[in-house]
Amino acid sequence: MLGKTANGLFWMYRYIERAENIARLIETGQRIALTRLNQSDDEWRSILQSAGAEYGFDDTYSELTKDNAIDWMLRSTSNPSSILSCVAAARQNARLVRTAITGDVWEAMNAGHMKAKNMLARKVNESELPVTLRRLREHTAMVRGTTHGTMLRNEIYDFCRLGTFLERADNTARILDVKYYVLLPSSSAVGTSLDNIQWETILRSLSARGGFRMTYGANAGPREIAKFLILDQRMPRSLAFCTSKLCSNLSYLSNEMPDACKAMETAEKLRDTLNAASVDRILDEGLHEFLQEAQMQFANIAQQIEIDFRFYE
Repeated sequence: MLGKTANGLFWMYRYIERAENIARLIETGQRIALTRLNQSDDEWRSILQSAGAEYGFDDTYSELTKDNAIDWMLRSTSNPSSILSCVAAARQNARLVRTAITGDVWEAMNAGHMKAKNMLARKVNESELPVTLRRLREHTAMVRGTTHGTMLRNEIYDFCRLGTFLERADNTARILDVKYYVLLPSSSAVGTSLDNIQWETILRSLSARGGFRMTYGANAGPREIAKFLILDQRMPRSLAFCTSKLCSNLSYLSNEMPDACKAMETAEKLRDTLNAASVDRILDEGLHEFLQEAQMQFANIAQQIEIDFRFYE
């Protein structure tokens, strides 16, 4: 496969996943803000930072408000990480690799792009926001569903999966970091009902509440939630699950390579680290530091994939 085609597939699915994840992050900020006794728009800078969307915000808006932050992440064409920008970029990459994807995938991507443009043509009111975010997520899920249902399990599919799971793992780490490091009001709130409500919000934002309840019941706390979202091999948004899938798809691709796949070696090291980790050790040594390191490792894997498979040649 040409490196440019692999690059287009990889980034098409990264952008699809990113669009959905930005929607999830906005929902997280909304729900956690509702649990705060003293609400402040300044909280939204933390959300912007976690979404990787802070750059350029201050140059565009004269003040930081909740409405401005949401609009910037939702529909600003000046923000390359806004949902509207991500959907447009995904559609552009889909057009470039049109012959590599099925007609069903292309139609789902094209329809999702047109719907997103219509829904985000004007500023979204707060009362409309939950429905808008849900519909945007439904359209990204449609692209994913047609991918799983219609595409051959070959190298094309592998690059799609690499983009998906790299972006998803990074997002889970970011949302966890928002909760634990930024949005918790103070250390005195740890273990209180406020703390538990916020952790419950994290589960909902990652569509993990049902699976978590099946695994741990109704009385589990933050320790179990952190374990579930970081180390559980069955949870499709956990860091361990995503890393395992990266290793699997890189393994398939490396069978066709004449040289060693350094990206796979890096992913396997991270997988082994997660398999050997315990939630108690992670919390004792610092969840924020662990999540920051994990994000750096996922970025390193992405960069090495670009090198190994010659994306720009």
